[in-house]
Amino acid sequence: MEIQEIVLKQKDFFKTQQTKNIKFRKLYLEKLRNLIIKNEDILYEAIHKDFGKSKFDTFTTEISFILNDIDYYLKSVKSLSKPKKVKTNFFNQIGKSRIHAEPLGNVLIVGTWNYPYQLSISPIVAALAAGNCCILKPSEIAENSMKAMSKIINENFPPEYLYVYEAGIDETTELLKLKFDKIFFTGSTKVGKIIYKAAAENLTPVTLELGGKSPAIISKKANLEVAAKRIVWGKFLNAGQTCVAPDYLLVEESIQELFLQLLKKYIKEFNYQADSDHYTNIINQKNFERLIKLIDKDKIYLGGNFNEKQLYIEPTILNNINWNDKVMQEEIFGPILPVISFTDFNLILNKVLEYEKPLAAYLFTDNSDEKENFINKLTFGGGCINEVIMHLGNENLPFGGVGNSGIGSYHGKFGFETFSHQKAVLEKVTWGEPNIKYPPYSDKKLSWIRRLI
Repeated sequence: MEIQEIVLKQKDFFKTQQTKNIKFRKLYLEKLRNLIIKNEDILYEAIHKDFGKSKFDTFTTEISFILNDIDYYLKSVKSLSKPKKVKTNFFNQIGKSRIHAEPLGNVLIVGTWNYPYQLSISPIVAALAAGNCCILKPSEIAENSMKAMSKIINENFPPEYLYVYEAGIDETTELLKLKFDKIFFTGSTKVGKIIYKAAAENLTPVTLELGGKSPAIISKKANLEVAAKRIVWGKFLNAGQTCVAPDYLLVEESIQELFLQLLKKYIKEFNYQADSDHYTNIINQKNFERLIKLIDKDKIYLGGNFNEKQLYIEPTILNNINWNDKVMQEEIFGPILPVISFTDFNLILNKVLEYEKPLAAYLFTDNSDEKENFINKLTFGGGCINEVIMHLGNENLPFGGVGNSGIGSYHGKFGFETFSHQKAVLEKVTWGEPNIKYPPYSDKKLSWIRRLI
């Protein structure tokens, strides 16, 4: 079946109103959950083939997120779908006002490769919970993961409701010419601009989950042991191929040497070897070569070794970095951690403000003034104080970017809202209506309207 035909079938199926039924939504969410659990081993094997990701990391960073999302919507879809009563202003009395969350229709979700399951299926879960039909176009870069998702979903779901489209760049370009009611994209800012431009041709609303250079600021007033341990874990998780990983460190000069030693301590303790089951390889040769070029051999504090055959780059810390270095000109998206020192906390915040708004930002300090200045002064998609990455694990917080790092958000109720239209409805009684708003008009009527409004 051609993809154009599937898109049309999804439009027709949506018009049957079946997806608006809460029992229907829950039935298929439960089916998706059961299929994921039943086929976990297939998913583990596929992602390991793509870039050596372990069963532990796949469950904790991918499968568990999806299952938690499904459980959340199974519990919450009824309340999220219920019309919300709002106040009715004086001029619209006697009446009542409600907001109805209705599904948008047929949705295109374009996934990415670094967390191929979570960042493809979690948006699907939100879209189905909101009552939509979906086409998923996973990243072809993680080819085995793409094929695993395609097999599990396409063999068990009707294509007019949910379908996985295996496609490369050329096919995706043609796909974007079709009319959808919503496009959801996770990936680079460069590709996000292409998606946005294509969507504009059909006035299709979009959510873009992009990236950027996410800073982590370490104050002398921080618990340095905890900061180093959490940063090493967050930075080198998935070999740094995480959109919200700390991209670079801003370390107060007076504690810089001590903090570098602590980073070194935890990198060695966590044992990120090429054959480690908790460290992945780089996804492909293209990204491997790009990352190697970012390593300035004269500024290596730790690491810098690599194995091209295994697509392995060991955790690498670059010290004495300045803002003009090559590694500071693009999002790293790999296991390279540049360190820049600073002496004035407020001045370094001003420096961060000179650059594009990042997807995430992190601060390590126990000082309340520094916390307040960080939150009030910097604009970023989301972030943490005295932690990294873990804000993604709270479904009560929206996840998304701002400016160059994205448009819109999802997770929890925010995902439901992303795939819904908020329809306003005013209902009024049909008795006792004054004639003040009807012609013929007069100065007296205008005087009364001024008083009422």
